[in-house]
Parts: sequence; structure tokens; C-alpha cells
Amino acid sequence: MDARSLRGLAHPLRMRILDLLTLDGADTATGLGRRLGENTGTVSWHLRHLADHGFIEEETGRGTRRERWWRAVRAARRLDTNDFRDDPDMRGALSVYLHETVHQGFDQVTTYLAEEWSPEWRDAGTLSRWQDLRLTPEQLAALNAELEAVVVRHREAAARDGATPEAEEARPVLVQLHSFPRKERDER
Repeated sequence: MDARSLRGLAHPLRMRILDLLTLDGADTATGLGRRLGENTGTVSWHLRHLADHGFIEEETGRGTRRERWWRAVRAARRLDTNDFRDDPDMRGALSVYLHETVHQGFDQVTTYLAEEWSPEWRDAGTLSRWQDLRLTPEQLAALNAELEAVVVRHREAAARDGATPEAEEARPVLVQLHSFPRKERDER
């Protein structure tokens, strides 16, 4: 993700809109406004802003001139925070983006915990934490790369084995990973 894209996305409402379109599929400004508790005009403005930056696109052939359907553009986006940390003009946008990303992840986990699930799904999910690791920066980077490769491998296997969105037993699954160093007590 470049500086222009980060500035275009780094807004709490735009990030929530993009998240809904990515997770739940296409929707209108009216539908999104209802789900987000926001004014349709405000949502519409943010939708156009997201489209201008290439995050979403209009779903042609659906809706009317007054009711436009929008969908997330399926593209791999990576944000290397090192590209922006030392740029004072980008610090604010980066801070908003990172804060909202963590906030959205927290909201998704708390929603999952509050929902009723069958025993099979409840037992298949996990909230795990390992605190007994001591790694170098290189080891931490290798751990993250290996975990990402595992997720990619499972996504490809699910597609190959027919776990398509239409498969009756398949459900959307979110995988959240947070791995970061922690200062020792005497360093704080």
C-alpha cells in the first residue's frame, strides 16, 4: 500500500465500510448506512472516496441509477509500516489505520464470543496466546512468514477440496494473528 492509498483508507468509517464489503459482499449506501448506524449520504461520500482509491468498485448490472451496489476489489494489499513511520506527514494516517485495524479485530473476536455456535464450530475455533517465546527479530519474522504460509496452504486446499462459499458446511473463517515483541519490565 502506498502513501496515497493509506491516506485514502485511514478513516474509521471507510475502514468499517471496506471491512463489511470484504467480509459480507456487495451492498448499497443505504444498506451499509443501516448496518453502521450512519447517514446514507455520508456513507455514499465515503464509498466514492474508497472507489477513487481503488479499494472498491461499483457492481455493474445490479441496482438502479439511484441505488448503486458496491463491492470490495479483491487484491492483495500489504502495508509495510516502516515505509511511513519516519514520515511526519504520514504518521497520523498510519496511526489511524493501525488503531482501527486492531479495533476491528477486537470487535470481531468479541462478537464471536457473544454469538451462539454449535459445539462443532465452538470447539473448532480458538483464542490462543503463547507468552513463553524469546526470539530474535529474524526468528520473529520467520515465525510470521511460516504462519502466513500455513494460512495460504489451507486456503488453497479448501478451494481445491471444494470448500467453496456454496458448500453447505463451509463458513467464512477469520484468522487473526498478532505477534510483536514486548519490553521487559526493566525496559519500561
